[in-house]
Amino acid sequence: MNTKEIISELRTKNGLSQEDLAEKVFVTRQAVSRWETGETVPNTETLKLLSKLFDVSINTLLGSPRKLICQCCGMPLEDSLISREKDGTFNEEYCKWCYSDGKFAYTDMNALIDFCAANLSNESWPAEQVRAHMSELLPKLNYWKNQTP
Repeated sequence: MNTKEIISELRTKNGLSQEDLAEKVFVTRQAVSRWETGETVPNTETLKLLSKLFDVSINTLLGSPRKLICQCCGMPLEDSLISREKDGTFNEEYCKWCYSDGKFAYTDMNALIDFCAANLSNESWPAEQVRAHMSELLPKLNYWKNQTP
């Protein structure tokens, strides 16, 4: 789906007319109409308002052009797993388990690797393989790149 279809679907699903939606995000009804015909796309500030109103990420509003992964643990992200800031807005960089209310759950890479090895391993993916995979993946993620040694 693309942005015009997503906005139209979310608006309809929430029982809003184009006029109602326009009032909630401080634009004209014509602007909403232009989004839904694909003539234009909401600006960044309006995308933030739509994200909050419909409780979906900006990535979702834009048709999921990016495949999001948590920049702390590497988990693929969808809206239900994306972390939130203290004000309730989405933080599309992290999962809700690694980052919540402005705080990170992990500050030590080895602690995260130990947790993943203990909780992700099974018969087909032994703890040693999980540990090796995470040891290779984590240093490539932005959160760990930005940590001071």
